[in-house]
Amino acid sequence: MDKKHIINVVSLFAVLISIILVIYIPKETKSEQNIGNPTVFIHGYKGTFNSFGNLLNRFENRYDWGNKALVYRVSPQGKINVKNLSKGKSEPAFVQVIFENNRASFLNTSSWLSSVLSHMKETYHIDTVNLVGHSMGGLVALKFIEEYQDQKIYPRVAKLVTIGSPFDGIYNKQYFQIHRDAAAADLKPDSVAMQTIRKKKHTIPGGLNVLNIGSTGDLVAMPESVQSLRSIVRKDQLQEKMIEDDMLGHSEMHEDIRVDNLIHSFLQSKVATQ
Repeated sequence: MDKKHIINVVSLFAVLISIILVIYIPKETKSEQNIGNPTVFIHGYKGTFNSFGNLLNRFENRYDWGNKALVYRVSPQGKINVKNLSKGKSEPAFVQVIFENNRASFLNTSSWLSSVLSHMKETYHIDTVNLVGHSMGGLVALKFIEEYQDQKIYPRVAKLVTIGSPFDGIYNKQYFQIHRDAAAADLKPDSVAMQTIRKKKHTIPGGLNVLNIGSTGDLVAMPESVQSLRSIVRKDQLQEKMIEDDMLGHSEMHEDIRVDNLIHSFLQSKVATQ
């Protein structure tokens, strides 16, 4: 091979490398930003990373239902820290939200959730999300839906899944002898926070679809309290599933395969939107 031919080969190789750097790498970077229409998981009162951590691990690694794309941590002052785990994976994407002050009021927690969703809209250009909330997380999600509807700032919520959420409050009076913080006050039946959610039910968008899951074994969010969502969400927008299992307690619901399947089936189902 003569010297001129070697130079031509090297030049061609350099051009190919340049094309890869110009075209491939930006696409890879862009794909890490594109996480589709994600499902956002919101823990409840006194919840932690582990509240939905195991469930999301099952969804991603056992069932192969999607990938955990983002983890948001919100400080007690409302400061957001986000970790992007998507690495260019395809949707469906899951987002976990963790509130460091996990005993804050409905008002504060829903405000922090609004900051997270606003950040998702601005940073990742997300226009539509699904929300999944356990216990108080379901109440906070519904409060967000009622009060934060400017789609220039926040994504539209297509589907809401509530798991063991006491929409009529916690009936056990002894519970409040132990828990005396802002969130506990809001979780009392007929608290101002509960009344506000009921009073604003007319603001719930007609295109929202809701799955409400409860358990006969839940002694915190009693079936009657869970099912009181019927008085807030219109019948044609609401699906209900009460699991008949006296051994399935409040904190066990997000560790149960039946709940996993109910969530997945609902999120995958095609429903009419407005």
